[in-house]
Amino acid sequence: MLELLQELSLLPGVSGREDLVRERIAREVAPYAQCKTDPSGNLIAYKKGAQTGAKTVLFSAHMDEVGFIVTYIEESGLLRFAAVGGIDTRVVVGKSVLVGDSGLYGVIGTKAIHMQSPGEQGKAPSMDDLYIDIGASSKEEAEKAVHLGDRAKFASSFEPFGQGMIKGPALDDRVGCAILIQLLKQDLPYDIVCAFTVQEETGCLGGKTAAFGVNPDIGVILEATTASDIAGVEPGKQVCQVGGGPVLSFMDKGTIYDFDLYRQALAWAGEAGIPCQSKAAVAGGNESRAVQSAAGGAKVLGLSLPCRYLHSPSCVLQVEDMENDLALVRLLAQRLPE
Repeated sequence: MLELLQELSLLPGVSGREDLVRERIAREVAPYAQCKTDPSGNLIAYKKGAQTGAKTVLFSAHMDEVGFIVTYIEESGLLRFAAVGGIDTRVVVGKSVLVGDSGLYGVIGTKAIHMQSPGEQGKAPSMDDLYIDIGASSKEEAEKAVHLGDRAKFASSFEPFGQGMIKGPALDDRVGCAILIQLLKQDLPYDIVCAFTVQEETGCLGGKTAAFGVNPDIGVILEATTASDIAGVEPGKQVCQVGGGPVLSFMDKGTIYDFDLYRQALAWAGEAGIPCQSKAAVAGGNESRAVQSAAGGAKVLGLSLPCRYLHSPSCVLQVEDMENDLALVRLLAQRLPE
């Protein structure tokens, strides 16, 4: 699973341009499930089990990642851009990016500190103050390689480090995609449906259209969620812990989760000896709300992996958490359709 996750994390897939990620996932799961791409760009995989359950269960994970979109080309050849999804400018300045379908290398820059006024120093710049330098000497030269609307992805490596940790770009939510792929490769007791969705980072479009098309009774949303178990954050504000296992949510900024489903999943995890934790904050959000409110409605369960430095070039996860997440997803696929 790590080799597959590495490949997925390095593919460009900023919201609205998930094509390469979808194509790679489709090649991986096609031998194990019946797949189709819906008009929104979601990849829907129907997995036959030993029998059809009493309930239709949809597992979803989004393919897209945060990034940037080119909005203007200066006469100098520098590229102006806007953020796609929620990105803190403090993690942007000086970072490398890959621009457009060809993966053109660039660096995000701004005014050097020795040219800043006293009022500017010590403050995070706005996105309007930043640009991408692709090494072009003029607008005409830049226009040969870049077009308005091109996306840019963080250029970052995928690396194991420390005691069973990994870091890489776009682990939100390529890790959810990798886990669903592993689930689809296994023999299952009941039919399930998996959706690899688009544009979660910009409004959960894919989750809504996928759920409308499938019309599930239950939706299980696989995600990565912010782990703030870091220096300077008091325990009551840390949300969840890396190494504590998969994270189940009771409420976030977009969704109140089905309470019975939440409690049942915790109980099943405990019975099976799968480490699991509750998200200790009402914060963030994901496409659960979109799945919950689509078509005739569905019960939803939010199942996330604790991830440090979300929406940055270096998301950090623990491998053991991934393995426990897969174990719990497999258990839910066995029990929820009953």
